[in-house]
Amino acid sequence: MNKIGILGAGSWGTALGILLSKNGHDVTIWSISEDEVRMLREKREHKDKLPGVKVPENICVTADIEEAVKGKDICVMAVPSTFTRSTAAKVSPYIKEGQIIVNVAKGIEEDTLMTLTEQIEEEIKGANVAVLSGPSHAEEVARGLPTTCVAGAKDKETAEFIQSVFMSEVFRVYISPDIIGIEVGGALKNVIALAAGIADGLGYGDNTKAALITRGIAEIARLGIKMGGHMQTFAGLTGIGDLIVTCASVHSRNRKAGYLMGQGETMEEAMEEVQMVVEGVYSAKAGLQLAKKYEVSIPIIEQINKVLFEGKNAAEAVKELMGREGKTESNELPWS
Repeated sequence: MNKIGILGAGSWGTALGILLSKNGHDVTIWSISEDEVRMLREKREHKDKLPGVKVPENICVTADIEEAVKGKDICVMAVPSTFTRSTAAKVSPYIKEGQIIVNVAKGIEEDTLMTLTEQIEEEIKGANVAVLSGPSHAEEVARGLPTTCVAGAKDKETAEFIQSVFMSEVFRVYISPDIIGIEVGGALKNVIALAAGIADGLGYGDNTKAALITRGIAEIARLGIKMGGHMQTFAGLTGIGDLIVTCASVHSRNRKAGYLMGQGETMEEAMEEVQMVVEGVYSAKAGLQLAKKYEVSIPIIEQINKVLFEGKNAAEAVKELMGREGKTESNELPWS
């Protein structure tokens, strides 16, 4: 049995807490919200985000951040990406040298263009920061539906330890050394999911969705490889796998927000209706800035930025994408 501290009691933090508790671990979940702590303690259910899913009685829920992280074998960072840095700074005084911290959020910081693990490393010196990612909606993990993820770490020993802690008969974990590839795929797939949702909202069909997914992963891989990631990662669970589920699932908050925008709502109206953090909105600008930095073409993400932040008509953005100059699908393939 390992002691696990989870920072963030949203749908994903709570779902992972349930999984880890069922795996036999001692789990503590922290929330900054006293109301959320009270609800989970008294109702043993996250009424807002995971209705109908019971939180085991042996999971400790606290508003004391020191209690959540001190003396833990693993700390899980499950707060929304926009709060990753501030939460890491808040727990830094209580973190021991070499502490394993597993980031499970997805995003890129707009101001610095740093990934979430890079932010955590900057705020918590000496921590052993890893990542867990993949096609894994909290609603399904919490209900014990078969799911697969990837644990990325700098050394194999850490990755295998995380794998052993999270793995169960319904949650399969692979390991990888490609942290940057995993994080770039996880952040930018949310932007493509916004595009997929917009296409659904506009009434476009399966052909459009398939085009967005396949050309979307091409954009993500082009940029990710320039940043140091590997093509195998973008062809795997944390690349195309996560992109497929986020573009197609009814659970996807990014797809839902995009759908509402395709139906005519503004970005602000869509985010308010979804009532959860829409990570793709925050990653879109960062993705565009990274593409300029690394001189990479990302036309879908570029058009999404124009729709989100410049008021461009979504149908016009699609028309512009379709009307671009003809290209070769892959520059890697030689002509005979």
